Amino acid sequence: MRFEGTAHRYGRDVDTDVIIPARYLNTSDPAELAKHCMEDIDAGFVAKVKPGDIIVADENFGCGSSREHAPIAIKASGVTVVIASSFARIFYRNAINTGLPIMESPEAARAIRDGDTVAVDADTGTITDITTGEVFTAQPFPPFIKGIIEGGGLIAAVRERVAK
Repeated sequence: MRFEGTAHRYGRDVDTDVIIPARYLNTSDPAELAKHCMEDIDAGFVAKVKPGDIIVADENFGCGSSREHAPIAIKASGVTVVIASSFARIFYRNAINTGLPIMESPEAARAIRDGDTVAVDADTGTITDITTGEVFTAQPFPPFIKGIIEGGGLIAAVRERVAK
């Protein structure tokens, strides 16, 4: 799995309430959730995010409420991967279950700046800030998690497996 896009940089403790505000939880439609992704922390996010872009954040990304809506909104907005120093555990699992790749790399999260072009090779765990030329590492996904992400999320991956 390889990704390349523009970095959208955020700080620490980005909680699920600012990723997708509670007032929009009356729907589970990914396209509708994407319209409101990050709006309480970055009102211009939806207008500037492009398919393939990358979110970069500091510690504890996805803390707060245990809502699957948050990684769904991020993925549906066009973001292909989130890089952070660390993730809240429940967000980490929800991201995998919904098919959103996430990479933990404190060094990359500290160095990558808003607007940098970033490439990620999730198979090797290599993160390259193309803008600066710096290269960082993260733990690559084990095969079973990679299969869930490539399958579009846990439910889709299980359906495909059962169909075979």
